[in-house]
Amino acid sequence: MNRTPLSQPTSRSDSSPVNGGAKGRLMTSQTSDLDTFEHETRARIAASTDEAALEAVRVEALGKQGALPGLMRTLGQMSPQERAVMGPRLNGLRDSIVEAIAVKRAALAEAALEARLKAEAVDVTLPAPPAYRGAIHPISRVMEELARICGEMGFTLEEGPDIETDFNNFTALNFPEKHPARDMHDTFFFHPGPDGTRRLLRTHTSPVQVRTMLKQKPPIRMICQGRTYRCDSDATHTPMFHQMEGLVIDRTTNMADLKGTVTALVRAFFEVDELIVRFRPHFFPFTEPSAEMDVRCDRSGGQLKIGTGADWLEILGCGMVHPNVLRACGLDPEEWQGYAFGFGVDRMAMLKYAIPDLRDMFANDVRWLRHYGFSPYVLPGLAEGVG
Repeated sequence: MNRTPLSQPTSRSDSSPVNGGAKGRLMTSQTSDLDTFEHETRARIAASTDEAALEAVRVEALGKQGALPGLMRTLGQMSPQERAVMGPRLNGLRDSIVEAIAVKRAALAEAALEARLKAEAVDVTLPAPPAYRGAIHPISRVMEELARICGEMGFTLEEGPDIETDFNNFTALNFPEKHPARDMHDTFFFHPGPDGTRRLLRTHTSPVQVRTMLKQKPPIRMICQGRTYRCDSDATHTPMFHQMEGLVIDRTTNMADLKGTVTALVRAFFEVDELIVRFRPHFFPFTEPSAEMDVRCDRSGGQLKIGTGADWLEILGCGMVHPNVLRACGLDPEEWQGYAFGFGVDRMAMLKYAIPDLRDMFANDVRWLRHYGFSPYVLPGLAEGVG
């Protein structure tokens, strides 16, 4: 764009009385040039479409080497009469252009924000999405339910690794050297290490009990949950499954305490206050005496109902901790005693929520999860019921 050049100031000799008429005409010319400059500068400011173009106008008009600062530096060469006229005029013009640039910059920022908001707008008139697309898996739900029940009973939650040593998984738990569980057809072993020992995928969560007794002095009141692994697969068994176990170690606990604890636990889990249970003698290498716990159930009509009927269903195994286990963990069986219990979390989920096939839990079928899953916004609690 062609811009009108600004007139330079006159010399002091032009201000003599002889040249008074010429001085008046020159000041009138400078004022006209300033008016034209202001008009063109405002037009360029208004035509600026972005911050870069606006900054170019500012630098040209007000920058260190710009038009107005150049004129301001010449005020010292003017006569007092000229300065009295041009000084206020130049200052006013500068302030006017500064204000115009600020207004335009604010308008550009507002337009940019408006464009961004428009680009990121959400149409709230569209149908609302489902309350939740994902769901809590029944196994995760059951583990949370059991942890909350045991937490109310004073148990703490301990954790351990899935890859274990032979000592923690078998030897410390009183498994004989030739026990069938140590065979390859029942346990997933890793290749031997440099020292000849083999690690394995834990076959139960009992190694967490061993780790807890090795690191913590009694009294102990803990539970552990997690994945376990065995070479087995059918409708009620999978190579990977979940267990939960509990352990209590102190000086006075006994079999009556064990029966009361597991009975209260199972009744709270199935939410049947008058659930009838029975204990049958059994054998586990790590407990003595050992027992299995059954609950009363009804299998008539092709359905399984817990807490009613004349049939029995095995739920969990339990017993008093074997003295050899206490010795292996550095505890004196003459001073300390305790009890332990354990069960399959997957099976408990099947029983409580009528899941017919254990393998479906790991089939990655979204339809199955939508049917059996739980809302992530509803947490289990004893006050409102764990189910």
